[in-house]
Amino acid sequence: MKTYAVKASEIERHWWLVDATDQTLGRLATRIATLLEGKHKPIYSPHLDTGDHVVVVNAKAIRVTGNKLQQKSYFRHSNYPGGLKEENLETLLARKPELVIERAVKGMLPRNRLGRAMIKKLKVYAGGEHPHAAQQPTVAEL
Repeated sequence: MKTYAVKASEIERHWWLVDATDQTLGRLATRIATLLEGKHKPIYSPHLDTGDHVVVVNAKAIRVTGNKLQQKSYFRHSNYPGGLKEENLETLLARKPELVIERAVKGMLPRNRLGRAMIKKLKVYAGGEHPHAAQQPTVAEL
């Protein structure tokens, strides 16, 4: 009996719809990362992108525990001297809630070409509407 090795041409990609309403940020991000990597499939292979597409709606309605709204910080730099910008979770959720989920999921994916390909399959929307109805996404119970 030989071990089955999946080929890139045999990979079938599905579309998943995730509702982020009242979901805890970290737990939601790990489940999304699992779907993007393809670890939920029996054909998972660490050297191939076997994952699916994930559409996340209601990103503005996520939940965090403790004092993370005030204490969790996000940093970015403009590459100019003194260009370090800091923003806490509360202001980032008010300004751009999609970015919170994208950054949480990106931190859980591999840091190589494969991870960059996986993050492109993630679509996050602040409200309940999304333009991917033609793909007929399956609702993921997380």
